[in-house]
Amino acid sequence: MRVVLIGFRGTGKSHTGKLLAGQLKVPFLDLDREIEARAGRPIPEIFTAEGEAGFRRREREAIAALPPGPLVVAAGGGAVLDPENVRHLRRGSRVVLLRASEAVILKRIQGSSRPPLTGLPPEEEVPALLAARRTAYLSAADFCMDTSDLTAPQAADAIRSVLNGRTVAPESRTEGLRLLDTLGIPDGDLGRIRRILKGDGEDPLTRICGVAGNPVLHSRTPTFQNVLFERYGLGFFSTFFQPGDIGSLLKVICLLDFRGCAVTIPFKEQMFPHLDVVDRDAAAIGAVNTVVQCDGELTGYNTDWLGIRGPLEGLQGARAVLVGAGGAAAAAAYAMRSLRMEVTILNRSPERALQLAERFGCAHGPLTALEGISPDVLVHATPVGMHPDRGMAVPARALRGGMTVFDLVYTPPETPLIRAARSAGCRVIPGTEMFIRQAREQFRYLTGILPGEGEIREAMEP
Repeated sequence: MRVVLIGFRGTGKSHTGKLLAGQLKVPFLDLDREIEARAGRPIPEIFTAEGEAGFRRREREAIAALPPGPLVVAAGGGAVLDPENVRHLRRGSRVVLLRASEAVILKRIQGSSRPPLTGLPPEEEVPALLAARRTAYLSAADFCMDTSDLTAPQAADAIRSVLNGRTVAPESRTEGLRLLDTLGIPDGDLGRIRRILKGDGEDPLTRICGVAGNPVLHSRTPTFQNVLFERYGLGFFSTFFQPGDIGSLLKVICLLDFRGCAVTIPFKEQMFPHLDVVDRDAAAIGAVNTVVQCDGELTGYNTDWLGIRGPLEGLQGARAVLVGAGGAAAAAAYAMRSLRMEVTILNRSPERALQLAERFGCAHGPLTALEGISPDVLVHATPVGMHPDRGMAVPARALRGGMTVFDLVYTPPETPLIRAARSAGCRVIPGTEMFIRQAREQFRYLTGILPGEGEIREAMEP
């Protein structure tokens, strides 16, 4: 097994890595020293002659050339900012993020010859870079460890314990296994998860994730994720979670050290009280569709807005109507306003439309007002039309030729609304376009790897 240590300078990657390699009786490779050897000059000289861009190019080349097989690698602090680097580092590896407090890092790097990346003094640069890199570090890691109070030998022993499958305390395992049956996991998947947790013919280090919703079995998330996990050589397994309440699922995720989950209806707006950190975009939207767990810390993100924004780029400033006022509608409003669209939010409950409109500076009204607006763009963000429902929240008579109609429902691929809009001569954007784009970003949050849109499409095919 290849073990990759990532994290900021001063977290102990090199010292811990050398000791760990000795314990495992495998070679140790310090990526910075490898870059220097390949360049024939120290890193400060590389920065002086080639700048950070030149150093990052050399870093990518060194990572792509890493040998397969048993090895302990100490990666540079910025290596995982590039998803292509993460793809190479992750294949056939277990990635451990070493973290430490700002005060400890500053003390450990005092007197370092490494050039600053921002021009700021260390006491300002360290917190700024830690904040900027936090998501990249969490996404690229299988396991997280705080080394603030650990010596290098203690950190090496702790990592070795993790690699031996001891990632969950016995008392946490007992309670987590008791709650596991309450999560609505399909029987076949539940059996496999239990085998993983016991190491019974399965790799106990497999990172378990899934999609949480109710109902959720229609979701295609586990299907494409498991295809890509295998393609990228990742020890991950994705399943379905259909809990009675989201709190019990998140408790199990922490107790049993699951990787996290995608989140769909009705839990997107219920996540906030249970999370330790919420991404800025998710906080602004008021809904979370992705949760990542690392070392007992839960971080929430929203990728729905990116999935909506992508297909609408090129329509900046358009007059638009948004139908719906739930979590998906909030993501849509956030995305549409980022494109400077003039948005009117319509909903069967005008009060909810008003609440959402006030948050994002939009006009609002009842759904019956649609026919009097004649927008350039119509985005549908309610569950109406989702399989097996065959209804339409938007009356067919309100659809006019030349209008762009975007239905966020993606099952079935051609909803009743998409079919009616196409018949009316509208430009249509099916919900699969939103799903593919948001799923791509979601995969990056869970693994640090950014797949191509074509890979998601292919992996979704039955």
